[in-house]
Amino acid sequence: MLILSIDQGTTSTRAIAFELGPDGDLSPVAVSQIELAQHFPASGWVEHDAAEIWAATLQTCREVIKKAGGVGRFAVIGITNQRETSVIWDAATGEPLHRAIVWQDRRTAGVTAALTEAGHEAAVQAATGLILDPYFSATKYAWLLDAVPGARDRAERGEVKLGTIESWLIWKLTGGVAHVTDATNASRTSLMDLKTLQWRDDLCALFKVPRQALPAIMGCAEPLGVCDPSLFGEALAITGAAGDQQAALVGHGALNPGDAKITYGTGAFLVANVGAEPVASTRRLLGTLAYRAGGATAYALEGSIFSAGSAIQWLRDGARMISESRQSEAMAQSLPDNGGVYLVPGFTGLGAPWWKAEARGAVVGLTRDAGPAHFVRAALEALAYQTRDLLDALADDGAPPLKTLKVDGGVTANAFAMQFVADICQVEVERPAFQEMTALGAARLAALGAGLVPDLSPGVAQAPARWAPRMGDDERERLLKGWRAAVQAAIIAAQ
Repeated sequence: MLILSIDQGTTSTRAIAFELGPDGDLSPVAVSQIELAQHFPASGWVEHDAAEIWAATLQTCREVIKKAGGVGRFAVIGITNQRETSVIWDAATGEPLHRAIVWQDRRTAGVTAALTEAGHEAAVQAATGLILDPYFSATKYAWLLDAVPGARDRAERGEVKLGTIESWLIWKLTGGVAHVTDATNASRTSLMDLKTLQWRDDLCALFKVPRQALPAIMGCAEPLGVCDPSLFGEALAITGAAGDQQAALVGHGALNPGDAKITYGTGAFLVANVGAEPVASTRRLLGTLAYRAGGATAYALEGSIFSAGSAIQWLRDGARMISESRQSEAMAQSLPDNGGVYLVPGFTGLGAPWWKAEARGAVVGLTRDAGPAHFVRAALEALAYQTRDLLDALADDGAPPLKTLKVDGGVTANAFAMQFVADICQVEVERPAFQEMTALGAARLAALGAGLVPDLSPGVAQAPARWAPRMGDDERERLLKGWRAAVQAAIIAAQ
């Protein structure tokens, strides 16, 4: 029995077929992936073509179904997605009315700044767990409604739909029958009450988003819709969905309070399970939903780093200091130390715990001896420094200290970076043998939603790779002092 997992990310769209074993374990049997174009129409703006996302989803799913032996082998579909990315489309034609605004986009920074200045942040955070920042979907929705001629009036009449990527894909997969979102994605909009898991009229009014344009909020593991049979040959049910970071939490099996994982992708996202009640952060971490599945609700605290793997992409595609990402490890190791060079990757602002939307990237500590290897090493070291900032904030919020940090994402293939994370964070780093935690989590949610497994407990997995701290305290503190000075310099330069 196979489960089709759709993993729609920031840089690519993937489909993976997982085989459900007798012990509840999930094993990948086929995969297809298509890179996704990103568009940068102005400074701090990032867009995707929603039609391209749909076409890539359809193609990868069809390729995986063919590779895995036909649609008759599949039971259900699970979906995981880049969160906060916002889509507007025509309810009648199913066509997007504007490019999707990506989670990294900062075009609504002025709107959130004005709302903060007007004193709304405390009430928004109390209701949603989120601070006021352009990262979240609500201001993106409002911008789209105002940017597309007539869209706001049409949305109030039900003729225009809004949603995050999973809503868009479910709408397309079901032929426009189901306009739904799962509760984890809804928790990233600034429009959902974190305790009741329902849209709030006062928040919709504050952000100027008509409630009738929004999808219905569902759980993460339940029937969400049925695919149009013309797409794959059979009417497969969609029974699981979660935002990528929550799906990764499930994939790692981080199901108990105190469990935590960090995914190093385009950005980096630390998610710590805090149990059955939401926790209010005093360090500007985000209160969010971990999952709603099997009759249980779990909450989390999250710290979001906007630029992680994207810093390596910039070195490759922008600065052209490397020709491929895997070169970064050898270049970093070619130096005895960082030479005092720090890269603050604020390409689209700084996330938690700084939340400085206006910040931009900065390099501090350059000398005549500095070369491309110093830039590369500084970019990799920045992953660890930013992770340490998040773990310190988590500890300040009363979370128990971590003994193990579960990691996944493309950057974790870099052994230098993972050892540096272990050293700077003073924690054992554990990387699973199978890396596609987001897709795995979506598949497990779909299996639970279809009643194919009794709970979300992970099956038997291969032994993970581990890195233990080995850096001395004095060296760690010296490096952290330099990092904190570099961050302050980047913030001051942007003022």
